[in-house]
Amino acid sequence: MKILNNEPSKPNSLDQIRDQAKYILTEVMQFRRMVKSEDICDSASCTRCQKQHIDKIITAIKEKKKIKFVLPAFPGKSPNPAKVLGHLPDMAEKKALTFLNNLCKQIQKKHEPGAEVIICSDGRVFSDVVGIPEKDVTAYQMEIDCIIEKLNLTALSVFNLDNIYVDGNFDQARSELIEQYGQDLDSLKTKIKKGGNGSNDPEEKEANRLYCGLTRFLVEDLLFPGQTRSKSSIQKECKIKAYQAIIRSNAWTDLIAEKFPEAIRLSIHPQICGSKKIGIQLLGIETWMTPWHAVAVNTGDKFILMKHKEAQKLNVTLVEDVNGRPSHYELIQKNKN
Repeated sequence: MKILNNEPSKPNSLDQIRDQAKYILTEVMQFRRMVKSEDICDSASCTRCQKQHIDKIITAIKEKKKIKFVLPAFPGKSPNPAKVLGHLPDMAEKKALTFLNNLCKQIQKKHEPGAEVIICSDGRVFSDVVGIPEKDVTAYQMEIDCIIEKLNLTALSVFNLDNIYVDGNFDQARSELIEQYGQDLDSLKTKIKKGGNGSNDPEEKEANRLYCGLTRFLVEDLLFPGQTRSKSSIQKECKIKAYQAIIRSNAWTDLIAEKFPEAIRLSIHPQICGSKKIGIQLLGIETWMTPWHAVAVNTGDKFILMKHKEAQKLNVTLVEDVNGRPSHYELIQKNKN
C-alpha cells in the first residue's frame, strides 16, 4: 500500500481543502475496480470519477470529522463446499478486513480525524434467496464482529438488517424492507433487457451486468458436490432468484443511503467511469473472487483468493486457526536444492 506523508496537514483555505480531498480520494481510488471497456478512464485522479464523491470528503475536512465509507459486503459464506472451507469467516475475511482498516489508517496520515468503513453486512437481506441458513448468517456476523475486535480493526464497524428490525422475525424484516424501499419487478426486467440489447444507458448496462453476474454466482452456489438436479433446472431457478436479489440489493442500498447520507458508497463490483459508487479491491489486488466465495491461499509472498476445489489441486497444506478451524491453504514450495 502506498505510504502517505507522516504528518497530517491542516488545510485552511478552500483550495487547500479541495486539494487535500483530491489527494485522499486518489489514495482510495488507486484500489478501485473498474469495468473493462474501451472508454474506461485510466487514472485514480480522474475528475469525472472523483466528482461524484469529493464534496463529501470536503465536508468532512471542513467539519474536522471522520471520512465515512459504506460497503455492502460480507454477507455469509457460500453454501457450496467446492468454493469455501466452511460457513464461518476465515483468513480470506481477515485479510480483506485488515486491508480496509489499513486503508483508513493511511487516510488518517493526511486527515487527522481519520476515516471509517461501515460494513453493511447484507447476508440477512439475501439468505433465503442464496440458500444460506439463517443460523449460519448469524454465526458469520458474530464471527466478523469477533475478528474486528481481536485484530483491533478500529476503523471498521458493522451494520446489518438486525440493527433495523430487532424482533428476530427475518422474513418479516425482509418483507418490510421491500415494502418500504423495493422497486417494481417489471421495470427492472425492462431495464435489464435493454442493457443486454446494446443500450448506451449506463444504468441499463450496469443492471444487465449485475443480473448476469448474480445469476452466474447463484448457479455456482447450487452446483455443489452431491446435488442431483440438472444444470438447466438450476439455471432457470437462478434467473428468477437473480431478479429478487437485485430488488433486495437496491432496497438495501436505498436504506443505507438514508441511514448514512454523509458516507461515500463503496462496492465489491467493478464500476464505470463516473459512477456513484467506487468499486473497491478487498485485498488490495484485482480479483473477481470475494472472501465469502473463496479460500485464501498463501503463496509465500502474498495471499490470493481461489475456489476451494481449485486450491486443492495445488501442492498445498491446510492451516488451522487457534480454535482448530480450517483457516487457509499454504502453497508448499518445492525444494530448489
